[in-house]
Amino acid sequence: METDQPSPGDIERWFEAVADGRASRDEADRWAARWFLDDDLRWDEVSWWALDLLHGIDLRVGPGGPYLHDEEQVREWLAELRRRRGVHESGGGPTRFGG
Repeated sequence: METDQPSPGDIERWFEAVADGRASRDEADRWAARWFLDDDLRWDEVSWWALDLLHGIDLRVGPGGPYLHDEEQVREWLAELRRRRGVHESGGGPTRFGG
C-alpha cells in the first residue's frame, strides 16, 4: 500500500487514466478514498477539490444505471484541474493503475 501522500500530479494522472480508459472508475474511487478519508493528511485546496470529485466518480444514477457523471463531465473535471494547477499538458506517469 502507498504511504506517501499523493501529489497534485498523481491525482491528475488518475483523472487521465479514467478519461483514457486505463483505469476503471471503481479503481479510481478506491484509490481516492484511501487518501480522502485519512484525517491525518493536509491538502491544498485544489488537491482536496479534485480528490472529492475522484472519490465518488463511480456513483451511478441507480442500480445498473448510467454513471451520475458522464465521460464528458470527467474530461471537464480534468480540464478544470489542469486549469487550477496551471498545467497545460499531462506530466506523463504510469500507464497502468490499480488498487
